[in-house]
Amino acid sequence: MSRYKIATLSTLLFSFLLLVSLTGCKKDSEKVAPLIPPESSFVMDFTGFTNPADTNANREIGSYHNWGYAYVNVVSWNAVLTAGLAVPVAAFRESFNHEGVFHPDENNWTWSYNVTSNNSVYEAELTGKILGDSIKWEMRITRDNVYSDFLWFYGKSAIDQSGGYWILMSNPLASAKMLKIDWNKYTSNLADIKYTNIVPGNSDNGSYIFYGITTGDYDRFYEIYKHGVSNLTDIEWNAQTRIGRVKDQQHFGDELWHCWDNNLLDTSCQ
Repeated sequence: MSRYKIATLSTLLFSFLLLVSLTGCKKDSEKVAPLIPPESSFVMDFTGFTNPADTNANREIGSYHNWGYAYVNVVSWNAVLTAGLAVPVAAFRESFNHEGVFHPDENNWTWSYNVTSNNSVYEAELTGKILGDSIKWEMRITRDNVYSDFLWFYGKSAIDQSGGYWILMSNPLASAKMLKIDWNKYTSNLADIKYTNIVPGNSDNGSYIFYGITTGDYDRFYEIYKHGVSNLTDIEWNAQTRIGRVKDQQHFGDELWHCWDNNLLDTSCQ
């Protein structure tokens, strides 16, 4: 084979490899990061239950037992979750302020940033990997000189953001599963989220709080199940009027609804 032919073939081969390389780079740069699941997939809405100070004005003319019992059940979960989930919630919320970076070697996306919680600074790294019609998520947290790359929570979500789940670990020292979050987004206005206690060996393992936005006169609800005493509390209310009702067989001694009006005062159920 002549030197001319060899040189020509070499040039063609080099051009082909260069084209493939450039095409590959272009494809990577054009990749679009998957959408992080909405905040409502991780953080339950507890704002629907008004501060008990709202009952002060009418306290002398009636009872707030029904609303009050519902409130106590909801706020007890809120208190535990606020204390136990402060860091992972802060890390998750901060992720929406950053752009994901694609890593061809791992075929995944990474959101890396610092976040402050409880007056401490943490390094957060959220990774997302597309697997068919779903996305696998992992959040690792680092606190200087305390722990590094702790997998605080992980989960999966539908690529169309219609639902998914999260598994949260208790803390970097115990490193045990603590909470499972199941969530669904049916439409832009209808959704639900459920927190379930999954602490191994815990007497309340299996207890849950389930919150949803639905249709009808009572467009918000909570279901609160206490595994230790096998008791279910049902709570329903209207987000606009605040009219609502609660049902709890062990507390009230019956299977009936117990209602409150728009001032949160006890009233007969219609």
